[in-house]
Amino acid sequence: MITPLDIENKRFSKKTLNGYDPEEVDEFLDELTKDYSTIYKRVNENDKEVEDLRSKLENYTRIESTLQNTLLMAQSAADEVKSAAQKQADQIIREAQNTAKEATNSIELQIAEKQKELDDLSKQFDVYKAKMESLLISQLELLKEVNKNE
Repeated sequence: MITPLDIENKRFSKKTLNGYDPEEVDEFLDELTKDYSTIYKRVNENDKEVEDLRSKLENYTRIESTLQNTLLMAQSAADEVKSAAQKQADQIIREAQNTAKEATNSIELQIAEKQKELDDLSKQFDVYKAKMESLLISQLELLKEVNKNE
């Protein structure tokens, strides 16, 4: 690429007949050098800016990749935690069901025992009642006998 210094230092051979006016050529070259210098500086600045932007883009691309990996790991960890929590909840439910079954069985046994006690007491009461009735009948017979003898 031609630099502004190349344009400024460019010299044309001068012909005396039908040649270019050296002052016009020099003025044009000076103006061209000035404009080219401005453009050359802008191009260099733009190249630096493009390089900076590329560097930043690479950095942001790495950050994005890291964030995506982090997000995937977080999702995976969340899934594992959710799965573990579900397993724990299932285990708690099973334990609660087993405890409830044991409690139900225990209460049913207690009810059966109390029912047996009630049946035994009822039979004892019936026996007692029969004995009392028998005793009362024999006492009544005895009274009747005493009344007859008097």
